[in-house]
Amino acid sequence: MMSEIKSFREIAMEKIALIGEASEEEQLKWKYIPEGEKLAASCLSDGSEIKSEIDKYDKKVMEFVLKGAERVFISNINIPKNDIIKNTNEKAMHNLQLMKKDKNAVKEIYDKINYIFEHYNTQGKKQKEQSYELLKNDFRNKVEQALAQQVGTNNNIEINVENLPQFQEEWKKVISQIDNQYSNYLNEYKQALKEIG
Repeated sequence: MMSEIKSFREIAMEKIALIGEASEEEQLKWKYIPEGEKLAASCLSDGSEIKSEIDKYDKKVMEFVLKGAERVFISNINIPKNDIIKNTNEKAMHNLQLMKKDKNAVKEIYDKINYIFEHYNTQGKKQKEQSYELLKNDFRNKVEQALAQQVGTNNNIEINVENLPQFQEEWKKVISQIDNQYSNYLNEYKQALKEIG
């Protein structure tokens, strides 16, 4: 049994041997996809454009750098719940547009994504407001019924149901359901972006 257990050194040596056996393309992938990811992350944080950075790479490795950058940009396009996310979306979408060859296909998908974002900020906001009021009234009725059973109907107890942990928990579930509807559509378009050359 003990002879079957490998030391860290043995495992590391096996992995190093595998790396040696990896094709040149695999080695380039391992090195340059993460480099592209880092490059994209820095573009998102400092607002720079990836195009000027990409041109520094040799054509042989550029496709891997682009693949890594694309992965980060696409994963950073999210439902615009706040201004920080909106800003990140703009940077990610702008840089993706610069990277992709088929600009028209990208624009078509961006139009659909922007429609989702617009809908989220208008109809989604109304939907949340209505759901909040419904949930609040429902909780208030339940609390009043429970109090009436315990202390009678002549109680003058004022309870702010919005501060109840149960209310907050239910509200988080409602928000999550609404946001997930939009995220599902967005994920389809993000997948379509990956398939554009």
